[in-house]
This record gives sequence, structure tokens and C-alpha cells, in this order.
Amino acid sequence: MITSSANAQMKYLVKLQEKGAARKEDGVYVCEGKKMFAEVLSYAAKSVVKAYFAESFYEKWRGEFAGEVPFEIVSDAVFKEVSRTVTPQGVLAIVRQPDYSLEGILAKAGRDAPCRLLILENLRDPGNLGTILRTAEGAGMAGIILGRGSVDMFNPKVIRSTMGAIYRLPFVYKEDFPGLLGVLKQWGFMVYAAHLAGSVEYDTVEYNPRTALMVGNEANGLTEEAAAAADLCVRIPMEGELESLNAAVAAAVLMYETYRQARAGRDFGI
Repeated sequence: MITSSANAQMKYLVKLQEKGAARKEDGVYVCEGKKMFAEVLSYAAKSVVKAYFAESFYEKWRGEFAGEVPFEIVSDAVFKEVSRTVTPQGVLAIVRQPDYSLEGILAKAGRDAPCRLLILENLRDPGNLGTILRTAEGAGMAGIILGRGSVDMFNPKVIRSTMGAIYRLPFVYKEDFPGLLGVLKQWGFMVYAAHLAGSVEYDTVEYNPRTALMVGNEANGLTEEAAAAADLCVRIPMEGELESLNAAVAAAVLMYETYRQARAGRDFGI
């Protein structure tokens, strides 16, 4: 049993949770909590490098989890020190990062089949990104593309707020937005940008079966360069004195409108 927070493995856990550069260099991240650990065992068990169980957690749940992956037992006091949640649930795991590619996402969808993607430019808030990933899974999106300084998908706050969607929905980072949009258009996608100065309201558009929705930074929205590269800029109408919606809310509104249209098309055999 590990009984000191000075233990090298405990120091490494803390480092991975606090340093994005360390996660990137080693190609791993940390998931925490009983639900997230159960999810990773269900969808990516082979990617678990090692699990760490608080002593009390192990005594209660070892029949359910022990033996499936390499693990260490940690004293409750030490586990509380290395956890980055207010109320630790007793399980942390080091997990290998998935290796997705844009080409792989597009190839899985095929050249002609309906496919919907979400593009995020410079999204900075971990909670927003986690919520967006979770919503994107619910809305049937094929994948998420991030760029321009977006927050690290493997930030612990992002991992927690995805509620397991991170194990099921592919995502990639792309810095070259003009190049990215060019590739998508070659694959038959129409790119729709959420923009306050959009020429049409989002729910008056008949979206292409191969749609890429683009949402920008929480404070400033999309850059003019990105908006100009879109096929169409759409706006979400608002009452009152609001200037804009939260990025996660705006993304959800757009994703579910495309989902509604996709379902309607299937229902009518289109």
C-alpha cells in the first residue's frame, strides 16, 4: 500500500493532473471517479496503464474492479491529497490518450453518407468543452475538430464533465483552419458558422447532409478569418439585452437543429 504523497507514483499523478505538457509528452491522462473508471473499463480497458484505489474504495468495490487492470492501493489520506476533486470517490487511473485522425473520422463516415461534424475555434473553458462533447454524442455528431488554442481535451475538468463521452466520440486538433475547411469541402461538407452577424437565422436553413458546424471562442466568437471561410454564417435569435449565448449552449442549439433535420429526413425516407 502507498502511504506517502512523496511516493514517486503519487507525484506523477499530481503532475499529470496539473501539467498539460506532461500529459502531451507521455501521451496519457488521468480519469477520476467510479463512473468514469467504469466507463473506461467498458470502452477502453486496454488503454488503462494503472489504476489507484483508495483503501476504503478497494475494500468496498474490489469484487467489481480488481483484477481487470494493474492497480495499486493507496491510503485514504494520501488519496485525498493527490485527488483534485472536493469529494474524492476513491479511484484514479492513468489512461493512454486515444489516437484519432481527421482522415480516420472522414473515412469511417464515407464519401457519400450523411455526416455531421463540430468545429471549435479557440474554445478556452474546460467545462464548456466537456459539456459540448457530451452534447455532441447525444446529438449524433460524428466527431469534433478543435483548433486555435482550444483547451486541452485531457484536462481533468474536461474529462469529468464529459460524463464518459470522451471514450466514445472521436476528436482531433487542427491548427490550419483554412486547410481544414478545404479538406472538408473536398469531402462534400458545407461549413456553417455561428456568428452574431449571420445572414440567416439558424432554424431557417436546410442543412446539407454533410454538415460541419463552427463555433468560436466564449468571449470573442469566431475570428473573421474563420467566419469568412464558412459557406454560410447563421445566427441564433435572442430577446432582451444579451449579446451572445454561452458557447456550449450555442453549440447545442445548432447541433440539435441539424439532428432534428437528420431525423426528419430518415423518417420520411430522404
